[in-house]
Amino acid sequence: MLSLDGTVVLISGTAGGQGRAAALQFAAAGARVLGCDVKAIEAEETVDMVRRAGGTMESFHPIDVSAPEVAKGWIDRAVETWGRIDVLYNNAGQMRAKGPFAETSMEDWNLTLQYELTMPFVCSRAAWPHFVRQHHGLIINTGSISAHVELMPLRSCAHGATKAGLLGLTRMLAAEGAVHGIRAISLSPGVVRSPATARFWSGEDPQQTAVGEALLRKIPMGREASCEEIASVAVFLASPMAAYINGTDILVDGGLLGVAHHPYVPAG
Repeated sequence: MLSLDGTVVLISGTAGGQGRAAALQFAAAGARVLGCDVKAIEAEETVDMVRRAGGTMESFHPIDVSAPEVAKGWIDRAVETWGRIDVLYNNAGQMRAKGPFAETSMEDWNLTLQYELTMPFVCSRAAWPHFVRQHHGLIINTGSISAHVELMPLRSCAHGATKAGLLGLTRMLAAEGAVHGIRAISLSPGVVRSPATARFWSGEDPQQTAVGEALLRKIPMGREASCEEIASVAVFLASPMAAYINGTDILVDGGLLGVAHHPYVPAG
């Protein structure tokens, strides 16, 4: 286990899935974690899980950190409690726009933009002056394989566009932040087993099961990732061992993108 003793880590979206896994793993490594989520009951469950395991965690819930004033209050709370922040993990997101491009409504487009690009922007902006004052800090943005390739049979032009925009934002933050000792990295999962994708693996709906099977056929490793596997990469990126990684996108996709067009990989 990597040691992050005393490191202050803010993680959005800690009510479940990758956010909950990250809270548990960062705390297990010795970090002090401040989470948040719109789901109060599940967010509190995560806090209880971390504390029962011997970790340190606080949480704001229910809050929506896509609002700039709310994001600032969340960030400032960590500084008031622990005197500084070391890592901002922009994990939370929400994808509403699904299906073909021609069927994407403005409402779904705008909501996806708000929660997958604007929210990381406003949280990063709120953390920025603290990072500059400290002359160190790390921003981890949750990207997606969809920023690189269309993940058929799933479709969402809004999701792909916003995640591609987030990768661009990450590079800009890394370029501007380097002089202040600030790093920025995007972490892009491929297919992940989580509450959001549970329908693909439950076996309850043959149509959804078929989608899950088609997705797995695209992955050379032949399986989906666990939330814990994604979280462990985030913990590594926050450790001193990753101190020279900056301004790049880390794919955690089981080889999906790297060999997506290899002739020996069966088509989805």
